[in-house]
Amino acid sequence: MATPRTRDHAGRVGWFTGHMNPPDVPPPDPTRSTEVEAGAPTPLPLTGERTGPDVPDENYWFRRHVAAYDHVAAAIHGTVLDAGCGEGYGLPILLAAGARGVIGAELDPTTAEHARRRYADDSVAEIDVIEADLAELPLVDTTLDAAVCLQVVEHLTEPDEAMAELVRVVHPGGLVAVSTPNRTTFTPAGSPRNPFHVREYDAVELAELLDRAGLVDVRVLGLHHGPRLAAALAPLGDDPVAALADPDRWDGPLRALVHGVRADDFTVVADDVASVGDSLDLVAWGRVLG
Repeated sequence: MATPRTRDHAGRVGWFTGHMNPPDVPPPDPTRSTEVEAGAPTPLPLTGERTGPDVPDENYWFRRHVAAYDHVAAAIHGTVLDAGCGEGYGLPILLAAGARGVIGAELDPTTAEHARRRYADDSVAEIDVIEADLAELPLVDTTLDAAVCLQVVEHLTEPDEAMAELVRVVHPGGLVAVSTPNRTTFTPAGSPRNPFHVREYDAVELAELLDRAGLVDVRVLGLHHGPRLAAALAPLGDDPVAALADPDRWDGPLRALVHGVRADDFTVVADDVASVGDSLDLVAWGRVLG
């Protein structure tokens, strides 16, 4: 059963009235598995727009995204918005790490319904999924403890409006985390190689996006291959992304490597210029002023 909600005069939804820490929802059970049970909805079709679990040839990209979720989940608490939650795999990650409630917001109706059925059924009252435009969230002002928006801003035509909405719904002092492919390494030259990317960012541009939203204490970190994966991918040369994006080019050993990638094969490095500049993905943090 979904957690009770209220609406303000504008019809916006409020989860867990007050400061969004539900008195009637116990802390998550750390022994509860976040794996998907048999009978769950079948995987969404892969179009290149989003990643997801249960597709072996997609495993590198999926685990790379999970690594970003693991990083941000360790630093947040309370009730959290996963803005642009996609397939929804990040929702149980955030919950298992200590969030007391997680709201997934997804624009695409089919994807939102998939995430709701797979991760927010009646047995998981602490997770909810809404269909929403990130530029106009149906949520009450200053009622969330944190918001994450991972691998999403590169898809947005109105990124500043979306960031302003994240700031609006998080209470003063709360955290906002954003991750995105590092344009410097993902698309070294020319237009974005992913046709679903509207705009890609380097570290300076991502920090400026958070600054314009009014966030303070902004930091940008870099996500990298860990030692094991870096060594295994070294034969692919200076641009392994090109090979990893095209399964038709894989030989047997590379396919086996992709299928065996783990989230801990990636690492997030502190925000010094060198580590951020050559990172795979950028992970930015900011705090809502107040």
